[in-house]
Amino acid sequence: MFFVAAVLTILSGLFYAASRHEIGSLGIAMCQYGSPFCENPLLVLVAAGLAACWGAFVSVR
Repeated sequence: MFFVAAVLTILSGLFYAASRHEIGSLGIAMCQYGSPFCENPLLVLVAAGLAACWGAFVSVR
């Protein structure tokens, strides 16, 4: 679950950069298919936080 949280955190950064038109043609394609996430990348970051919390809650050590 921590891997999922890390991937979602990276995706949040990519969606933020795409919404600011900082990554060129990749950003255009990302915002074309994932427009809700380009408009509000905080949603993906919140999902990453929830995944990290869930991973900490269910981890067995």
